[in-house]
Amino acid sequence: MASMWQSVLSVHQRIVDNGDKRTDPWLLVYSPVPVAVIFVVYLCVVWAGPRLMKHREPVDLKVVLIVYNFAMVGLSAYMFYEFLATSWLSNYSYLCQPVDYSTSPLAMRVSRLFSSFIRNQLFFILRKKNGQLTFLHIYHHGTMIFNWWAGVKYVAGGQSFFIGLVNTFVHIVMYSYYGLAAIGPHMQKYLWWKRYLTSLQLVQFLMFLLHTGYNLFTECDFPDTMNMVVFAYCITLIILFSNFYYHSYVNRKKQK
Repeated sequence: MASMWQSVLSVHQRIVDNGDKRTDPWLLVYSPVPVAVIFVVYLCVVWAGPRLMKHREPVDLKVVLIVYNFAMVGLSAYMFYEFLATSWLSNYSYLCQPVDYSTSPLAMRVSRLFSSFIRNQLFFILRKKNGQLTFLHIYHHGTMIFNWWAGVKYVAGGQSFFIGLVNTFVHIVMYSYYGLAAIGPHMQKYLWWKRYLTSLQLVQFLMFLLHTGYNLFTECDFPDTMNMVVFAYCITLIILFSNFYYHSYVNRKKQK
């Protein structure tokens, strides 16, 4: 048992030692332990929440959800601008862009932008509604925080900006829909484009797949390990979202 514990500590030490030293002091970044604890708590809430609320009246969160979703539209728009502006000012390449590990003002601006993304993802998974607690949503948002933690810990910059740029744009559209839907049933006639949200997500994951796949087979000074993780992760998301789209729209239309 002692030997196993020493092995765990040794692995943990390698994880924290090999990261980007610029981001070590930032909230939730130095060690994977806090993020892992948050993930476990999230799973406990997912399991216990519906059971505790089973015989209770649902809480009216209409105002909270409206404010939250439109606030996230604003935050996502700001982050989209920052990703676009910093990549433009840094003359980033959309095909291959190594990480700038320096402490120059522009490099630090890019890396801080990634740290704000991990907090955004944390807040997102913690406010999920029970009706959305499918395997797809739990897997997607539960694992996303680990992906962003790894990004901030090891590659806070470089071509990772492409994922942040596209993802924040998707979030602008997505949160706009959620905010309008939270206003009430009378808004439904204006939300005919709901099904295209899933299509937009699929296009996003396909873009990431092609982007990282290209870099796996070309000479680019960006960690292949991170490219492989993103590539494999995108494959799982494409499969899950395609399955959701088929059962929600294609198969349902056939049954009608």
